[in-house]
Amino acid sequence: MEQIYQYAWIIPFLPLPVTMSIGFGLLFIPTATKNIRRMWGFTSVLLLSITMAFSANLSIQQINGSFIYQYLWSWTINNDFSLEFGHLIDPLTSIMSILITTVGIMVLIYSDNYMSHDQGYLRFFAYMSFSNTSMLGLVTSSNLIQIYIFWELVGMCSYLLIGFWFTRPVAASACQKAFITNRVGDFGLLLGILGFYWITGSLEFRDLFKIVNNLIHSNGVNSAFVTLCAFLLFVGAVAKSAQFPLHIWLPDAMEGPTPISALIHAATMVAAGIFLVARLLPLFRAIPYIMNFISLIGVITVLLGATLALAQRDIKRSLAYSTMSQLGYIMLALGIGSYRAALFHLITHAYSKALLFLGSGSIINSMEPIVGYSPDKSQNMVLMGGLTRYVPITRTTFLLGTLSLCGIPPLACFWSKDEILNDSWLYSPIFAIIAYFTAGLTAFYMFRMYLLTFDGNFRVHFQNYSSTKSSSFYSISLWGKTAPKVVNRNLLLSTINNKVSFFSKDTYQINDNIRNGIRYFNTYFRNKYTYMYPHESDNTMLFPLLVLALFTLFIGSIGIPFDQEVVDFDILSKWLTPSTNLFHKNENYSSVNWYEFFTNAIFSVSIALFGLFLASILYGSVYSSFKNLDLINSFAKRGPKRIIWDQLKNGVYNWSYNRGYIDIFYTRVLIVSIRGLAELIQFFDRRIIDGITNGVGVASFFMGEGIKYMGGGRISSYLFLYLSYVLIFLIIFNSNIF
Repeated sequence: MEQIYQYAWIIPFLPLPVTMSIGFGLLFIPTATKNIRRMWGFTSVLLLSITMAFSANLSIQQINGSFIYQYLWSWTINNDFSLEFGHLIDPLTSIMSILITTVGIMVLIYSDNYMSHDQGYLRFFAYMSFSNTSMLGLVTSSNLIQIYIFWELVGMCSYLLIGFWFTRPVAASACQKAFITNRVGDFGLLLGILGFYWITGSLEFRDLFKIVNNLIHSNGVNSAFVTLCAFLLFVGAVAKSAQFPLHIWLPDAMEGPTPISALIHAATMVAAGIFLVARLLPLFRAIPYIMNFISLIGVITVLLGATLALAQRDIKRSLAYSTMSQLGYIMLALGIGSYRAALFHLITHAYSKALLFLGSGSIINSMEPIVGYSPDKSQNMVLMGGLTRYVPITRTTFLLGTLSLCGIPPLACFWSKDEILNDSWLYSPIFAIIAYFTAGLTAFYMFRMYLLTFDGNFRVHFQNYSSTKSSSFYSISLWGKTAPKVVNRNLLLSTINNKVSFFSKDTYQINDNIRNGIRYFNTYFRNKYTYMYPHESDNTMLFPLLVLALFTLFIGSIGIPFDQEVVDFDILSKWLTPSTNLFHKNENYSSVNWYEFFTNAIFSVSIALFGLFLASILYGSVYSSFKNLDLINSFAKRGPKRIIWDQLKNGVYNWSYNRGYIDIFYTRVLIVSIRGLAELIQFFDRRIIDGITNGVGVASFFMGEGIKYMGGGRISSYLFLYLSYVLIFLIIFNSNIF
């Protein structure tokens, strides 16, 4: 068994050959590499599947053996400094490895079809494989400096993936925004690592935890300095996991392809910050102020992410803010010391959110032939509706993911979120009230997203259709080129007013002539006929959805506390025993009181059901007849009540749609002020510093020009100048005497 652990170092490097082979192939034999490009997708899935099997084997050993294994080898040694690299295998590593590989495999299978039309297919799989390598290297790292190396590689891969369609200015801007925002966190992380190395002289986790705890208990270190270093470490996690106030890059990251959004938001970049806090939790627990700060940032992010998701019209951006809110729940759990609940929710949320993002990709894939290859249209929920009859499998899986994230039993997120809610109530009633309220908001905006997408009638409105005239319909491709003509179709998309109210009465129906006349047309990127209505995705895209739906249904069972007569405690608690013993020695898990559990669950589920009910009233099938609006507005037809209602409605909508005005604040306060300071410094440098230098040069030039005329070689001229200087001196001297 120990030999298996010794070879665990191959886990992060198994996906790497795909990246290297594609890179060398495109460089030296590009034609041959492109001709067999589908083979690289299969190879990526195969190697990651081997990694998953290896990780699963290690996890089984962890559950049965319940011990931590660390293997190190020296990299740099001298008299004053020693640096060792290696791998650390513990429950946290095995959980993250399985999470990364299983979600990664589903995303790769899905991407083979989703990206099959794209010119950057090979580049996409090279980036994805390198991203999996970086993330697996991060979770198996044995010390802080090794974590920092892979941390930067994860950031670089995210930059490349978000900006995959770099020819689109919006995508190029989004990847730069993500890169710059994360540089703030990475700089803080580096300073924190250097600070703790200066305190302890070690970068290994066990040595670091032990030395810091001893120094704090013996007052052998300045508590303010230790708190500052821990805060800087946490800043890195704040940026990576999109916590307030460094969350601004997350919605813009949706400019990348949808499989990238699923991978980033489920198992890679955003999970890296959660992993770092979980890995360093024994260190943070020794510093109470940091734990309080972590929980505070978590609860702020929980509420902020939910409110910003309320009025989003882009389906991927709405899911992005949902990810931000759910990561806030996990950070809140870590801040209050609920290690088990945090990792449990990380697992359940990863599979549910991967299902939702891949489901959104299937929806976008079905909309593109109708509205054109434009993210502004194919991702806009205002243009959707009534998709149930066209994409039934996608609709079913998306509904499962939605209900799971809402916390509806017996789906996965119910078990983990309910545990966080209960633990937060024991820690702080104020935090618990915010968390419960956000659970209701989550149910509201998630079901709103589902209803806008699948309920009611299809809202795209085509005009000026004529079956006799032949004209052209153009769509803009992802690379900025126009697609070929589609004959016998004169389809013009209706424009959608950007100032749609929060409960808009505007619907967009397909013209009856279109319903009767449109049959099919040959799309740009597929050599088959597709109905002009939305269509279900291919089997290679539906298979990952079905697998992730099974995970969403049953993965919550690993954290269900069974009866004590059957098993000592639940599977997840047993899995995490070695890690939890780092926090509480001899911690004993026992079966829960089922009466108390169901009593607490009834309250949380009731809040979620109320959110679902409210969303169904405002956005359900009644939405098309506007009875819901009459019902809402009936209590305030006129007078002060109506004014208050309108202000509240518009205020909530504007706050959510404008991202809480946080981006505007950063633009005006940071960007404008920094740009103004830079312009001031540039003026000082060019006009003052350069002016003095240039002035000295000009003065020297004129002085030299003047002196050269005095050196003509004539003695009489020299005597004249000499006597002139003497005369001037005597005049000045005599004037001073008198």
